[in-house]
Amino acid sequence: MATYIILFDFTPQGIENIKESPNRVELVRQAFQNMGARVKDFYMVLGQYDTIIIAEAPDDETIAKLSLAISSLGNVLVQTHRAFTEDEYRNIIRTLPQIPKKATRTLKKKR
Repeated sequence: MATYIILFDFTPQGIENIKESPNRVELVRQAFQNMGARVKDFYMVLGQYDTIIIAEAPDDETIAKLSLAISSLGNVLVQTHRAFTEDEYRNIIRTLPQIPKKATRTLKKKR
């Protein structure tokens, strides 16, 4: 399954009802499970975002549906990012296509 980092910012509605937030996290866990996905970790964070979920899902379409469904409730603004494990990262780097330097110089001249 693919890994995703989901960043949340509370909306005014979400802050107004902040005491309901722990229950919302449990509902999100259930929604993920119902879609064949999984919330691996949940964090409240300091800084630019308010909370973060690290999740696994079978594909981008599933995580997009979940992110949109969560966002549609109006308590948070959602940003979802696909994350690659170290092994996935190493495989991506190892299998990069070779592009001849001459070709990149030609491309720059055409601009």
